Amino acid sequence: MMAQASEGNVKGQEKIEADDNKKPVNVEKSTEAEHEPKLEAVVEDSWLIRDCEVYSDEYDECTSIRARFHQYFIYGESLDCNQWKRDYDNCCKWVENKDVKAGEALIKSEQARRMERLRAHYRNDVWKKRDSPPEDWAAPLPEWMAKRDENTYLAQKAREIREGTETEEKDSSCSIM
Repeated sequence: MMAQASEGNVKGQEKIEADDNKKPVNVEKSTEAEHEPKLEAVVEDSWLIRDCEVYSDEYDECTSIRARFHQYFIYGESLDCNQWKRDYDNCCKWVENKDVKAGEALIKSEQARRMERLRAHYRNDVWKKRDSPPEDWAAPLPEWMAKRDENTYLAQKAREIREGTETEEKDSSCSIM
């Protein structure tokens, strides 16, 4: 069933005629952007919230037979997957009802998940973190390395770009054997 817009638009509504039965149908235009305050501005770090399908997929993956076997093999027990379900429920509340409390709970959960993932990075005391790049980071390559790489495809293309003699390749040089 295809629909085409007719010319008789009403403020806030769009009149659409269905091809098969030619009955006019009124469809509400999205005016939420005009009337609703910017919730992203009210809820800080709302960019952390993913699509709700992602939380649902993570929950399904976490509770699958394959994942349970993997969890038992790695950890010796099944992991608790309820946080993914809570995150999915909070995401639905956030998207459908603009529930600020659910949005903040979801952001808090995302931040905790991120901190858990980066815990080893922050606890690293073996490597000294740099404040700036090394002084000689843009130094030329050693002579042996420059000589080794002078006939590579990348070096040839870089030379052509520098000289302005870049040619358009029409034939593919790829061969499948």
